[in-house]
Parts: sequence; C-alpha cells; structure tokens
Amino acid sequence: MEGKIQHPIFLSRPYLDDEDIQAVVTVLKSGNLVQGKEVALLEEKINTLAGSNYASAVSNGTASLHLALIALGVKEGDEVIIPAFSYIATANVIELVGAAPVFVDIDLRTFNIDVSQIENKITSRTKCIMPVHEFGLCANMGEINRLANAYGLAVVEDAACAIGAKIGDQFAGTFGDFGSFSLHPRKSVTSGEGGIVISKTKEFDDKIKTLRNHGIKPGSFPMEFVEAGFNYRLTDFQAALVSSQMRRLPSIFKHKEILVDFYLKSLRTDILMLPSVPEGYTHSWQTFHVVCQNEETRNQLILWLKEHQIFCNYGAQCIPAMTFYRNKYQFESQIQFPSAFKAYSCGLALPLSETLTMQEVSYVCDVINQFK
Repeated sequence: MEGKIQHPIFLSRPYLDDEDIQAVVTVLKSGNLVQGKEVALLEEKINTLAGSNYASAVSNGTASLHLALIALGVKEGDEVIIPAFSYIATANVIELVGAAPVFVDIDLRTFNIDVSQIENKITSRTKCIMPVHEFGLCANMGEINRLANAYGLAVVEDAACAIGAKIGDQFAGTFGDFGSFSLHPRKSVTSGEGGIVISKTKEFDDKIKTLRNHGIKPGSFPMEFVEAGFNYRLTDFQAALVSSQMRRLPSIFKHKEILVDFYLKSLRTDILMLPSVPEGYTHSWQTFHVVCQNEETRNQLILWLKEHQIFCNYGAQCIPAMTFYRNKYQFESQIQFPSAFKAYSCGLALPLSETLTMQEVSYVCDVINQFK
C-alpha cells in the first residue's frame, strides 16, 4: 500500500506542549493545589470564549450535569427528555436524582435528538429537556427552546463534546438554563478529568458554586454550610493545564476542520454514511463518526483497520439498549429507537485529534477505501 504508515494510529491522543506542562509545574511548586485563583481564571476564560457571564469549573462533565439537575430541583417523579444516542452519563445523572429519563430517537444525519419527536414525549411530569450536542455539533436549539418555552420546561445542554461549537454566532452551552462541558482527554482541551457548568443566571451560578464545594456559601467567612453539597471541585493545577491549552483552541479547530474536510472528500460512500452539518452551524469536531451499512460490515471494518494498526471505537451508546436501562424499562431499542440503534450498532469513530497528521488521515482513508 502506497504511503504505508509504520506506527499505530490511535483514535485520539491529547497533546500537551512545554508551556502546558510548565503551567502545571508552576502551580505544583506554589503549594496552592486545590480550587483557587487558577480555577477562577479558567472560569473567566470560558466566559470570554462563550460570551457567557457565569461559568463554574467542576471535577468532571458528569458532575456538571448532576449539579445542573439538582440546581433545577429535578427530583423523584420528574421526567427529563434526552436523546437515545449519547454517552451513558447523560442518562445516569437523571437516575441519580431520582427522576426518569425519557428517550427520543435521533436524526441519523446529525446524530442529535430528532426535535420533531420531542413534543409527543412531553407529559405533566416533564421537568426538563436535555439535548446533547453530539460529537461537537449543536442540536436544534431554536426548536428545543420554543418547545421548552411553550411547556414551561427548563433546558440543560449536554455540551460535553461541544466547546467552541456554534449556531450562527452563539456558542454551545449558552442557549439553555445550563450548559455542561467535559474536559476529558478526548475533548479539545483537557484536564484529565474536569467539567464546566455555564449558568444562565447568577442565582443558578451561586447554587452551582455552593453545591460543588460541600454546600459552603461562596465568600462566607467563617464558612457557612447552607446546602448538603458535594466535593465536585476542580484543582488549580488542572485548571492551569486547561487555561494554557485554550490559547491553541483556534488552531486546534482549524486543524480538525482540515482533517475532516479531507475525510469527507476522500472516504467512500458506498459502505459509509458520512456526517453532515446544517447550514449556519459550526461543528467543533470532537469526533468524526461514520455509519456502516450494517453491524457485520462495521465489525469487519474495525478488524481490517486494526490489521493496519489503525485503532477506532464506537462513538456513543444507544442508551436504552444498555443492560441497566434495557432491563429497568424493558426497551426494544431496534423498534423504539431505530436511528439511535443504527448509529450505535453500525457506527464507528475514526481517528481525529490535534496530534493527527494529514499523512495519517490519508492513510486511514486509503485503508478504508481498500476494504472489501
């Protein structure tokens, strides 16, 4: 095979330069390791990027969703509408507050919640709509907010993958009452584990900042414990690591756009359905996810790629098909959520990261295009 790559090509690898490492070392040497000025600085940088006013850094993306639901008062007996295709944490946090996830199938072209199916799932118990900006593409927030306003519902954006994504000039995470982001190593910037909550109001932000820190009222001295809170704090050295990487975000996005453009122009479409981006949307491309004709083809393609040292993975789960949710709610996902099930059972995430080169992407395309 012409231009064969001799080294493994991984799904994603975080890139940390000397400046990123030095930022962490500086904090470590300072002795101030827990939540402090670096966390506050990161929150300012997130607000500047997103055009928001109230950002709170927390320990991970799951914690950010959990805190948002608690701040909204979602509780036992309530329902939260979510897409059937996402990472399992989207549903788990709903279970953790005692509420029930109500799943909606997705649009297979975008992998986002099919907004035409949401209204039929709204009941007197519905408290919140929680769209996921899957793989870095915003859901149809105009229609989601219209429905939320019409029925008096809250909106929490699961923007775990979507830092930097936009609809028009408005950033992901700023359309709803809360926006939740992840800083996991597969995201555009990482702290290893970490998350961000963007709140619509200061009242919500105060609630988040209280709950993340054992229920301590922010700024109180002596400490005033006003809630039964959590230890969902981010450390200062993690915050410094993310702050340092954020200077590279424009170049990270540009690099991924170039690689994705090559994928879209080069991959065969007889066996793969490629992702599409609606007009006016800016995709942040956390993942490049394709869908094969069937599960057998997908599985064979994974093995073929592995033979050529190219390592891929499933993009996300059809959550109702996962053991806990299938058993608890007796879902038949292939019938009830056919698009989500196909995206999961036939889907494949291809290599994409800041460290990936054009030569490597070209090789991935060559290997796929020679698959039989």
